[in-house]
Amino acid sequence: MTPPKDVYEAKNVMITGGAGFIASHVAILLAKKYPQYKIVVVDKLDYCANLNNLRSVAGLMNFKFVKGDIGSADLMTYVMRSEAIDTVMHFAAQTHVDNSFGNSFEFTENNIRGTHVLLETVKTLGTIKRFLHVSTDEVYGESSYENNEANVEAASLLEPTNPYSATKAGAEMLVMAYGRSYNLPYLITRGNNVYGPHQYPEKAIPKFIMLARSGAKIPIHGDGLATRSYMHVYDAASAFDAILHKGETKGVYNIGAHEERTVLSVAQDIGNALGVDISSTITHVQDRKFNDRRYFIDCSRLLALGWTQKVSWEEGLKETIEWYTKNDDASGYWGNLSGALVAHPTGGKPGVVGEVYSSLEDMMAADEAAAKDEGEKAPMFLVYGRTGWIGGKLGKLLTEQGHKWTYGRARLEDRKAVIDDIKRSKCTHILCAAGVTGRPNVDWCEDHKTETIRANVIGILNMCDVALLNDVHVTNFATGCIYKYDDEHTIGGKPFTEEDDPNFGGSFYSETKSYMEMMLRHYPNVMQCRVRMPIDGDLQNPRNFITKIANYAKVVNIPNSMTVLEEFVPMAIEGALRKLTGAYNWTNPGAISHNEVLELYRDYCHPGFTWENFTEEEQAEVIKAPRSNNTMCDVKIKAAFPQVLGIKESIIKYVMEPNKAAGVKAPIKREIKPKA
Repeated sequence: MTPPKDVYEAKNVMITGGAGFIASHVAILLAKKYPQYKIVVVDKLDYCANLNNLRSVAGLMNFKFVKGDIGSADLMTYVMRSEAIDTVMHFAAQTHVDNSFGNSFEFTENNIRGTHVLLETVKTLGTIKRFLHVSTDEVYGESSYENNEANVEAASLLEPTNPYSATKAGAEMLVMAYGRSYNLPYLITRGNNVYGPHQYPEKAIPKFIMLARSGAKIPIHGDGLATRSYMHVYDAASAFDAILHKGETKGVYNIGAHEERTVLSVAQDIGNALGVDISSTITHVQDRKFNDRRYFIDCSRLLALGWTQKVSWEEGLKETIEWYTKNDDASGYWGNLSGALVAHPTGGKPGVVGEVYSSLEDMMAADEAAAKDEGEKAPMFLVYGRTGWIGGKLGKLLTEQGHKWTYGRARLEDRKAVIDDIKRSKCTHILCAAGVTGRPNVDWCEDHKTETIRANVIGILNMCDVALLNDVHVTNFATGCIYKYDDEHTIGGKPFTEEDDPNFGGSFYSETKSYMEMMLRHYPNVMQCRVRMPIDGDLQNPRNFITKIANYAKVVNIPNSMTVLEEFVPMAIEGALRKLTGAYNWTNPGAISHNEVLELYRDYCHPGFTWENFTEEEQAEVIKAPRSNNTMCDVKIKAAFPQVLGIKESIIKYVMEPNKAAGVKAPIKREIKPKA
């Protein structure tokens, strides 16, 4: 087994069986947590799969659904090649033990032949860097109560006792053989019982919930004393995340919960949680042909990756009951469940009723029609600037606030791609933090003028125009570095208002931004947020204005308007929801000089810190392009957001005090001279 040198990073992940129970949660987790990944779900939509499970990611730009069977070598080759797949997570399988006693050939077809087709495709293409094969703890067979020894991945024999687990063990053998013969970079997982939202109600917990709520008989196999460990699906999904990114290639990982429960006690816990006396409705029925009494596995290898189980049985069961109460057999979520809510389900296609869809397009079209019927639809944000500083903050904050959102994938100068982003996401608002500022500073733009024009002019104007034609509001993060002090606007005198024409074109960056300011005045759907010298609470961030100037050997000492992002990123979302338009000086009221900022940093965080000043003329000798210095009018921003703090007060509250309390200083890479 080979440990990865670093945490594994995928690019394009194919998840087979991704419309099913556990895999849908993994797809959702990866698509939202790793917006830089492309997630491609392949599922043939058998009876227990459901596109409703993927509704929360259907509009994401980094998500794609392909309806198809993994048993088709041609289809698998096409998907992996056309989507440039480098990572496979293989969940697709027939999984219900009862069904395997009735139709075992279908389990062989899906679980063994389907896996074999995937392996051959992967071998032929030679482009897959990780193949995560999802198996089950049932391959170990029955665990002993007397010995109380847990099954360990490398030390336990595989002794499956039913057709389902036998096919899963067979599939594992194929995966390992391809690892040995063709150096397939595989990982194998063997998991305990999982429960939670999206689980098809042929399985015990959702079945018991639905039956208990309706007062129907609850069938218990045999005496009900078979024990299982139950893990909530959120914990299971996080375990797959950890194994994919941190696991050793050619390694096997058990995924298990802490506690064991009998099936009978699970039914009783459900009744208690519902406040229902189910003692008279529990019915003991004939047991399976063979029912393993216990599965007991050792999960120390998984725990060593840093994973921990977070959802308790009580919390998880409460949340699961609430979900199935909302999405019961009458909700239209499932289709016909008559064949599932019985003692011994045998699988098969149910009749399609309610909201069961065969394609994402059908489901999203139905959602759009329903939203129109209900009136104004809920806001949906499309965010550009995924890899940038402000774009990252926007994504994190939108998630924390519970908004629906997705990162765009288009290059903004590509009009067709922007249209596709808007149509796919069905966004109501665009938050755009894209564009070129230059690294490490705006001098980069002086040597890359066509790239700067393409990003800052063509791309932004194109995006705003497409948005206008589609009735989408745009919040565009612009810059206030389009002004410089002049005879009319002197230091300490009259500030620049939103209506003043730009007067600074000393840098090519500012020239492109000034041009856009003039053009976007004519777009009634756009709010321009003029950010200046952005500051945030993370002094470790090299793009933080405070960290930047603390590392300069010399700084000019001129008062400027500045932006504390802890205040202004949330305000941008609020402004978008209010559909504010026009230009706003997106800066804290007042002005502050470089020396005043560094004095605050020294006094709060870095005693003994020193710096030197030089003049603008001296500065001009060491930079390619002049810099903008100005004070911006705060009347409009205070009228729209009365709560906004003055610049000095904001820096103290959001930067200096938290970092002082944490004992954090900026990483200084220059020599700090002792004070003379």
